[in-house]
Amino acid sequence: MNYWLVKSEPVKYSWDKFNKDGRTFWDGVRNYQARNNLRDMKEGDLVLFYHSNEGKAVVGIAKVVKEHYQDPTTEDTNWLVVDLAPVETLKTPVTLEQIKKDQRLQNIGLIKQGRLSVMSLKSEEFDRIIELGSSV
Repeated sequence: MNYWLVKSEPVKYSWDKFNKDGRTFWDGVRNYQARNNLRDMKEGDLVLFYHSNEGKAVVGIAKVVKEHYQDPTTEDTNWLVVDLAPVETLKTPVTLEQIKKDQRLQNIGLIKQGRLSVMSLKSEEFDRIIELGSSV
């Protein structure tokens, strides 16, 4: 299994809206590295959902339920989407500030490549964020 993090501005698409929808295709990616990460996602992979700009925190866990296919919002064949479904809301959002201060997360892509909207995570990074988000 692989682990990922996707970012969304809550005003555009929030964790709450995602939960109400129950499933969505992850569109709007227009960066080649992020697109390549979408292409590498496999059904069953787990994904952290991060609120960017406003909130700046990991708020939930999602799962890849359909592997990459042509982005239906554009005619340009360079762009892909995957389908995601929500799995669980974190008890406590894990803020960017917490992540930056955590010694075990110093090399995470969220810090090293802050503008990338879809990134891979090491299993230990994923597990650590889940651990931080499990405390009340």
